[in-house]
Amino acid sequence: MPWQNKIRYLLGQPIGISLANGQGTSGVLCGTAQGKLLVIEYLYQSQFALKQYEFHMIQDINGFPPCQNQQPLY
Repeated sequence: MPWQNKIRYLLGQPIGISLANGQGTSGVLCGTAQGKLLVIEYLYQSQFALKQYEFHMIQDINGFPPCQNQQPLY
């Protein structure tokens, strides 16, 4: 499935982004605007930034898988 078709299913969810240059990033998918993917990314401490990635820069997006171990750690 082309990554553009995944957007509506992944809105508001944590995603991984594969960029065309071989790099990657992750964040929460907020939406699209003017040919750009809008993603909230964690910076440090309690700071977040809304990043914009032009569609031509993106190779693929994928939702995060669920955690395998649901047991509490203690």
